[in-house]
Amino acid sequence: MLIIGKMKLADVIHHDYNLVPVINRFGIPLGFGDSTIEEICTDKKINCGFLLTILNTFHDKQYFSQEYFKSFSTGTIIKYLRKAHAYYLDRKIPEIKQLIRRLGEMSKGNKKTIKLIADFFDEYSAEFSKHVEREEKLVYPYVLSLEDSVFNNNTDRKHSEISDYSISHYEESHEDIEEKLFDLKNLLIKYMPSAIGDSGLFEENSYLLLREIFVLEKELNEHSRIEDLILVPKVEEMEKLLKIKN
Repeated sequence: MLIIGKMKLADVIHHDYNLVPVINRFGIPLGFGDSTIEEICTDKKINCGFLLTILNTFHDKQYFSQEYFKSFSTGTIIKYLRKAHAYYLDRKIPEIKQLIRRLGEMSKGNKKTIKLIADFFDEYSAEFSKHVEREEKLVYPYVLSLEDSVFNNNTDRKHSEISDYSISHYEESHEDIEEKLFDLKNLLIKYMPSAIGDSGLFEENSYLLLREIFVLEKELNEHSRIEDLILVPKVEEMEKLLKIKN
């Protein structure tokens, strides 16, 4: 299903509830009645085309309008990416850690496996936090100032910055940390210890944890695609323009 502006947002959520966190990143709270996506975007002053592109990208893995994405400013893209970072760090990762702690309390016998899972995810989340911090403090400010230089003709103060840094440095250090979640999923699937007490509740939480990691992995893959296939090429084009101007 292609999500279009004339659809009621409530119907879209009924069709794919996984889009709720994505919608929330655009500052759209629940309680929007029977309003269409276009109506909500007008009311909230949201770029409707960008919202629809993001929703379709997350809803359908076959959908990724690379050319259409390129029509949006880097500022619009970065604003969304920052909201996604906040969601991962403040909501998703803490929720997964809480699920792991809960399983540790319910685990029978083999506590070492649960501790291994907890330590592995702690290490992963710490690496992810560093990755986000580098983007937030170095990459995104560089991209926004570069955009300002290119489109507002503030080229005199940016020549040295282009010489000192380029998006190629980001590409080289942009490790695909999502792949590490595969090892964590394997630990859960193959080596999850048995429960103590209510085994049904333990199994329910085990599957919930596995599902949440699959969801996180999918979202991070889409997040990386936006960065790698949209943001980086746009920045490379701006760097070339600025070098020509200077």
